[in-house]
Amino acid sequence: MTVKLGILGLGTVGTGTVQLLQDKLGRHPLLQEIEIYRVGVRSLTKPRVVELSSGVITTDLEAIVNDPAVDIVVELMGGLEPARTLILAAINNGKHVVTANKAVISRFGAEIFTAANQAGVYVMLEAAVGGGIPVVQPLKQSLSVNRINAIMGIVNGTTNYILTRMQTEGSDFDNVLADAQRLGYAEADPTADVDGLDAGDKIAILASLGFDGRINREDVHCEGIRQVTKTDITYAAKLGFVIKLLGIAQHLDTDNSQLSVRVHPTLVPQNHPLASINGVYNAILVEGEPIGQVMLFGPGAGAGATASAVSSDILSLVATLKTNTNKLNPLLACRHQHYSQITPISELVTRFYTRFLSKDQAGVIGKLGTCFGNYGVSLESVVQTGFQGELAEIVVVTHDVREGDFRQALAEIQAMESIDSIPSVLRVL
Repeated sequence: MTVKLGILGLGTVGTGTVQLLQDKLGRHPLLQEIEIYRVGVRSLTKPRVVELSSGVITTDLEAIVNDPAVDIVVELMGGLEPARTLILAAINNGKHVVTANKAVISRFGAEIFTAANQAGVYVMLEAAVGGGIPVVQPLKQSLSVNRINAIMGIVNGTTNYILTRMQTEGSDFDNVLADAQRLGYAEADPTADVDGLDAGDKIAILASLGFDGRINREDVHCEGIRQVTKTDITYAAKLGFVIKLLGIAQHLDTDNSQLSVRVHPTLVPQNHPLASINGVYNAILVEGEPIGQVMLFGPGAGAGATASAVSSDILSLVATLKTNTNKLNPLLACRHQHYSQITPISELVTRFYTRFLSKDQAGVIGKLGTCFGNYGVSLESVVQTGFQGELAEIVVVTHDVREGDFRQALAEIQAMESIDSIPSVLRVL
């Protein structure tokens, strides 16, 4: 008996998945056990690059998730609705689900996984984070005996492409973004990428896996890269850093009660493993005990890469179904029920890079140092780098400081008569 798939969506990822599943030569023999039974699309008249038997394609997506013959529903539509409703309907009908939808999982994961556990079915989501990089199953299985201390990574290829071009060419953000849109690396509306929202979805998923607790997506602090300038990239290089948009989840204390989950542009030391990840590539660095550091690297998007992740989940489910067991495999199922406590960003302790524009007056640097000192901010370096017109440019890098104290100092400095503006504030890894 073959395992019957109901695929929702035949766009870039859906087409790539169908092509991979049909091209069985030289691949795992379990592919022979899979039948593409139904494929749901918006339009029957749209040209397709894949060939499917008559009657397989339909516009009735609800019929697919309600069809008793369908064993696995593969949701590749994207977006929040109707994807969420269709996933829940499939689960309620006792069907296993494979999805690439990070937005649905990060926002409605609690509802979806609670329903899946109650129904005794699996929800697989390898393709939701990191494209073709296998990271979800390693966190659930290979690394599951480790005590995870931190997960951090470059999980958005669009922003990494933009920052790489800005770094290597000295280009402005707006110009590189326009190029990325023309090349198809960025959407017409790039908000989710450049404002850090896509990366926020992904780090929320990784944090829930690594730290064994559900993550409230609204608690994930997100900043994008719009404020990063070629000036900051130049200064970062002189200081021994590159600027990357990082998703970071880490314990902030020894008893693991405080968890920080955040996305923001970050000055990364040039000798750090993530510093050399360029272009549209993604990488996720996991730190645990006793394993130490493990980095997973590869293409973060694209039809082939994402189809690889989707199909690996399908094969895992097919293998599980073939064992004919009624009990969920605890290494594949969602096992956490509680929400992790996320510490406010104001409690984060980190280093900062800040660029000031000041009037050309004597004693400005001294005033900066005094004000920072009043709030317990210790300065690693203070450099007057030159002038922008009649304004002096001052770059400051701090030692570790509580973010709330640092922001209070900045507010007081901003009010100084000698300070014209504070164009850049970035965290340092």
